[in-house]
Amino acid sequence: MTHAPFARPLLILALLAAGAAQAQSSLTLFGLTDIGLNNVTGQNAANTRLSSGIMEGSRWGMKGSEDLGGGYKAVFVLESRIELDTGANSNRAASGSQLPDRFTDPANFNFPLTLADFGLTPAQFAGLPLAQQQQIGAFITNTPQAQAARQGLLGQVGGQVGAAIGVNLDNRLFDRQAFVGLVTPVGAILMGRQYTPGYEMFYVFDSMQTESSLSAAQIATLPPAIDIRRDNTVAYRVQQNGFTGTLSLSFGERSTGFEDGRYLGGNFYYKGADWGAGIAYAHNTNTAGETGLRNLVLGAYADVGPGRLSTLFASAKDDHPEAAVGLRAALAANAAIPVPVKTVLGNGFEDALRIDANLFHIGYRIQSGPHQVTVAYNHFHDKLRQDADTQSYGAVYTYAFSKRTDVNFVLTQFRNEDRAQAAPGGNGFFGGVTAEAGRDARNLAIALRHRF
Repeated sequence: MTHAPFARPLLILALLAAGAAQAQSSLTLFGLTDIGLNNVTGQNAANTRLSSGIMEGSRWGMKGSEDLGGGYKAVFVLESRIELDTGANSNRAASGSQLPDRFTDPANFNFPLTLADFGLTPAQFAGLPLAQQQQIGAFITNTPQAQAARQGLLGQVGGQVGAAIGVNLDNRLFDRQAFVGLVTPVGAILMGRQYTPGYEMFYVFDSMQTESSLSAAQIATLPPAIDIRRDNTVAYRVQQNGFTGTLSLSFGERSTGFEDGRYLGGNFYYKGADWGAGIAYAHNTNTAGETGLRNLVLGAYADVGPGRLSTLFASAKDDHPEAAVGLRAALAANAAIPVPVKTVLGNGFEDALRIDANLFHIGYRIQSGPHQVTVAYNHFHDKLRQDADTQSYGAVYTYAFSKRTDVNFVLTQFRNEDRAQAAPGGNGFFGGVTAEAGRDARNLAIALRHRF
C-alpha cells in the first residue's frame, strides 16, 4: 500500500545518451522543484493546500558515467524525494488513513459466526466466564450491540490498513531510484531500485506522461493497479533504431523461497518521430509465494493534425494482494482477537484489496511555442463485485518561461460511480479518497516547476 504515485522518471536511456556526449567521466547533480496551490472538492479534508509534486514529484539526485573503452560504460543514479511544502521526504494523502467505505462494509465479512466456528457446543459456551461469553457473543448474534461492536473492530483493523497509505513512509533517502549499471555494445545491465517496465509504458504512451491529476493511473491508486518501482532489481535494456526492450527481475530475498516476493516483467516498444507503439507485461508473487499483481499494458501514439493523439490500455489482476499478507500477520500476532474472527477479517479485507480491472486512456496534446495544451479522458473499469468504476477528464495548460521553468494550470473532474471513491492527487502524492462512495471530485491546481 505504500507504493508511490506515478512519478515521472529519469529514464536510463536518456542518461546513457547524455553520457555519450560528455567527457570520459562525469558526475552531475540534478533535480526538479514543483509546488503550487491545489484545490480538491469532495473530501473530508481542507479543500485548498500548498502541495509539492503537482505536475512532477520534486526531487534531487546524482548521476554519473565513466567511459571504460571498447563500447563499455559504467553508470549510476541516486535520486531522492523532497517535499517542498514541508522539507520532508514522505507524504500522506489529504484524506489521511481513510479507506474507501467498501473496505469496511459489513457485507464483505462473513458475520455472524456460529458456536461451531469457535469449536464450542451450547453447553460449553454456557460454562465460559461471562466476559468470554460477551466477547464471543458479539460475533455470533445480530443484535444492534453486536453489530456496533463488529463495526468498531472493522474500523480499528481498517485503520491499521489505512496507516500504510502514503509515499515513502519508511523515509528512504534514495526512494525514487538507486542503481548502478554497465553499458555494453549489446545492451545495458542495471542493478538496484528501479522503475518497472510496465510503468515506463505509462510514461511513454500516457498523453500526460504521468503528470498531474489528469494522468491515467491517478484513478487506479487505491489499491494500486501497477507496480511503479521495485527493489533488488536486475534489468537488461537494449535500444536500437527507435526500438527499446527491457527485461526486469526483482528478487524477493525471502528466506522462505526464491519465488516469494519476486517480480518479473518486460516491455518492447517503438518510439518514432511521428508514431509509436508498445507492449509490456508483468507478473509478481507476494511474500507468501502466492500469485500477485499481473499487468498487461498496450500503448500507441500518432501525430494527428497539429498535435499528438495518445492512447493506452492496461489490465490489472491481483488475487492475493501483498497488503493482505501483512494484515494477516498483524492479526495473527493480536491475541485479543479470537482465531475464527481473525480468519473472517483477513478474508474480508483481502477481498476488498483484490483487483480485477481495465484502465483506458486517450488524450491529445498540442504544442505551439511556449504554449502546451493537453486534454485527456480516463476510465477505470472495476470487474469485481465492488463495482468501483471511475472516470476522469480535463485539461492542462503549460506555459514555458524557459527550457527549465514553466507554470501549469490543471483542471480535472473525477466521476465516481457506485462504490468508487477516488480523489485527485498529483504526480508526487496520493489523492486518497472522497468523503463517501459515489461522490465526485474536482481538482483545480496551479503549479510552478523548475528543473536544474
